[in-house]
Amino acid sequence: MKLLRKKRRRVVINITSLIDVVLLLLIFFMISTNFIEQPGMELELPNAESAISSVSAELEVIVQEDETIYLNGEIITLDELDMAFKNMIRDAEQYSLLLRADKKASHGMVVEVMDLARLNGLQKIVIASTKTVKYD
Repeated sequence: MKLLRKKRRRVVINITSLIDVVLLLLIFFMISTNFIEQPGMELELPNAESAISSVSAELEVIVQEDETIYLNGEIITLDELDMAFKNMIRDAEQYSLLLRADKKASHGMVVEVMDLARLNGLQKIVIASTKTVKYD
């Protein structure tokens, strides 16, 4: 006697809608994510617990470990920096300066740059640092 077997249905998972949702999520995150590229050179910034994530500034001065100074990406001396501050800043109170100094740069050089900025009327000086992460 032959037993009747039920034909098993083959289960098919339709993943088309799943792929659509995943692609939409991927596109959403690609569009909404801010990628901030730090152009220029290698700098080891000092750590600070109170560091904020991003600051926009009209002027950017970088002081490297070997005391090389960059103003908006161009190598410059202290005297040229002083002249540049005088020439660039007509209404100094509206400008802000982002000072990015290497962790190993001399304190004296950083103070000189800050002093030049203050003498030329810059009141908003922001010192860049990296945020310290505390693990409990």
